[in-house]
This record gives sequence, C-alpha cells and structure tokens, in this order.
Amino acid sequence: MKHWITSVLRNGALVGVACSAFSAYGMYAQEPQEENGQPKPAAHAPLIDPNAQDTTTDPNALTPDTSPLTGIQTPGLGSVEFRHSYWVPGVQVATTIQNGGNGGNWFDTTYLAGNLSLLEAWSHSHLALYYSGGGYFSTDNEGNGAYQQLGFVQSFDYRRWQLQFFDEFAYLPTSSFGFGGLSGIGLPGIGGSLSPVSPLLNGVYLPNQTILLSNGPRYSNSFAAQANFVVSPRGSITVIGSYGLLRFTNPGNIDNDDEIGSIGYNYAVTKKDSLGVLYRFTAYHFTGLSQAIGDHVFNLAYGRKITGRLGLGLFAGPEIVTFRVPIGSKTEQTNLSFGASLSYGFEWGGVTLGYNHGTNGGSGVLAGAIGDNVNANATRRITRVWNARANFGYGREHAFAAVGFSTPAYNSYYLGAGLDRPIGRNSLLSFGYTAYIVNTNQAACGIGIGLCTAGGYSTQHQLAVGYQWHTRPFVLR
Repeated sequence: MKHWITSVLRNGALVGVACSAFSAYGMYAQEPQEENGQPKPAAHAPLIDPNAQDTTTDPNALTPDTSPLTGIQTPGLGSVEFRHSYWVPGVQVATTIQNGGNGGNWFDTTYLAGNLSLLEAWSHSHLALYYSGGGYFSTDNEGNGAYQQLGFVQSFDYRRWQLQFFDEFAYLPTSSFGFGGLSGIGLPGIGGSLSPVSPLLNGVYLPNQTILLSNGPRYSNSFAAQANFVVSPRGSITVIGSYGLLRFTNPGNIDNDDEIGSIGYNYAVTKKDSLGVLYRFTAYHFTGLSQAIGDHVFNLAYGRKITGRLGLGLFAGPEIVTFRVPIGSKTEQTNLSFGASLSYGFEWGGVTLGYNHGTNGGSGVLAGAIGDNVNANATRRITRVWNARANFGYGREHAFAAVGFSTPAYNSYYLGAGLDRPIGRNSLLSFGYTAYIVNTNQAACGIGIGLCTAGGYSTQHQLAVGYQWHTRPFVLR
C-alpha cells in the first residue's frame, strides 16, 4: 500500500506538469458562438454541447433518439442539441492497486494517456470520434506496455434513408470486460460531460471477452455499416453488415473473428412504442482450427422510448447453430436467443441495463460458446459536486458439448462502486473499488488456461484513482 501511495503521488506530479503545459494552449480555445444570431440546426450525435448544463433528464432539452429498433445501437434517452462542430484534447492518469487473486501479491499499474473527442457536423451528415492512447507501467510480471482505444461513427441523413458507419478498436493489456474499473480509462475520449455514449455498438456486434482467464494483451476491432430506409410513415427496413476480430499477442488463446449480416423491419405502433422482426446471421472462424460456426437468429422485438426518461428494447426468438466439424454427433443445434436493454433517467442520475443470451466467439478460451452476458451501470448525484457510480458485469460461457461427464463452464463477474467530482470546468477526479471474480467447473480445468486452483474460484480486489483534464472546446465552425 505504501508503494501504491508513493506511485500515485509521483504520477500526480506528472499530471500537474502536463496540465500546466496544456493550460496555456487551452487559453486560445474559443467559446461556441451563434452565427448571424441564429443557432445551427440540431443534429443527432453521441456528443453533447460542451457548454450545456446537465440536461440528461430534461426531455425538453433533448433531441429524441431515432435509432431503429432492429438497428446496431441500443435504445437511448436522446441527445442534447449542439450548435457547433468542435474538438477537445486532454490528458489523463490512472493508478490501480490490485492483488493477484485469492490473496496473491499486490501490485500497482499506472496508465498515462492523451485523449481526443471530435464532433464535426454538416447539413446532412455528422462525424463523432473518440480516442485515448498511451502507456502503462506495472510492478506485475506483465511489466510495461501501451494501450489504445478508438471509436467513431459517421452518419449520412436524407429524407427517407440514413447510412451509418461505426468502428470500435482497442489494444488492451487485459480483457475489456470491466477494464479499468471506475478509474475512467475504460472508455475512449474525453471524460466528464463530454464522455461518449457507451457502448457505441450493441454487444452482439462486439467480440466476446467475458472469460477473464484469457491471457495477456489483445487487439479487438468491430467495423459495421448500417442502412435504414423509411418505407412508410410508420415503417422502415434496417440492413447491417459487420466484421469483428479478436487477436492475442500471447500463445495459449484462440484468435477468432466474426462476420455478421442482419435485416430487420421496424413498425411504430405509437409515438412511444414500436415492434420489429429481425433475422441475423453470424459466421465464426477460429485461427488455426478447422471448426467454423454458423449462427441463425430469428427475433421478434419490442421497443419503448420516452425522451429523457426511458429507452427499452426486448428481443426473443429461436436460434439455429451449425458446426462445420461435428460436436459429438451433432452438426446442428437449436437454442433460444433473447436479449434486453434498458436506459432509465431520473432527476439525480440514471441506470442502464443490458442482457443477452446466445452464441458467441468463446472469449479466446473456447471455440465458440453459449453465453449469458449482463451489464449494469448506475449514477447518482449525491451533492452539488460529488457523484456516486456503480457498475456490475456478469458473463457465463459454456461449451456446446460435455467433456467427460460435464460441460466446461466459466463464470466471470465484476462489481464496483466509486465517487467522482469535477475540479473546475475542465478536469475530473475519480475514486473506485472493483472486485473481479472467476469461477470454473472441473471440466473447464482440462481446457488450456482453465483455473484449477482454489477449487476453480478466484477473487481479485482493485482500488483505483483517476484524474482527467481537457482544454476548453476548440470550435471548428
């Protein structure tokens, strides 16, 4: 603990030097101004006006979420109107101290990074980009290294159709599942009021990483294109194509990629309620293995949106899974596929929940798996300047067939709580605690990197402190 405190103080001094260097530069930032006395038209974008107040629960200050029910993004509460294009650079530092699991030795890791958020809007299109990149210094056996995160969305809007391109890239020293706890390094871009909507993509379009036993640094990327065409005053058709990959730098893991195609029909029953029908096909491939998996999903969907208050999506239907190499004597398996997402805003905070059950790529441990994935986040303003945060994640992945007398299964959890507060208008200080728990059965111990010590159970504790600073927004137009 003494070593960790010393590390925090040492890197706090580094941040002070960096902030001083950027402060002179930030003095030249311009305040967004209205042009010719009139504001620019509002646009739908995942960034908010940098000078706006906290209006996330005020429906009168939000632009309604118009994303299609069967689309690639989860239903949201809406977005704050902005008047200008801008970009914002910044820096951040985060230090974590954690044990090696089940009372193992404690070690600390310090992350130093530069951040960037950019919003560019035109009359019929907009671009939003978020980036964080830097290095980490650890007293663990992993030593030092680099990490990178990037997310962007480019949209083109016309009268009856909308075309969007998405990309999420990450190079991380460990799994993205609960990465960084509540230190503020888990998302790309500027934190605080300029932080991006998360996740940009629905979880089924991202490579699965919920098994925390996969080993070492890894690359992940998901690129997707979505087209939505309005066919009637109430109906629209949504078509999606995406490609995702997960690659590990250390041996002993299973690299995989996925190709996804989807088509859905959306129908607005009322201004708040909508129904949909969806077909999605996913092809999973595994580097160095002859196995390949085809996943056919047929879903009925229901959505409800109340701007500033509620964003709800429910999906359920059959799933047909095919195997290139038979598993046991089976080349095909029929399961249930279902999912749910909820965003709820109230006067002093908000809650987001997500759940998905179905086939995934196996997290680098299994060559495909059936999974149950849950994620939850909650925020609550407790004083004028202090905010409380909590998060929870759960992933259960199990193989398609038994090994011996049981089916290999992995259960991973993270749960955390923390506080943050702004320091002035351009910086944010965060504190957090997160517990990471992994539980496997005996069958999983015989697969590669199974956890066979302590009865297949491990708990890791993490304490974190993070600091972010950014300039005032630089107006582009």
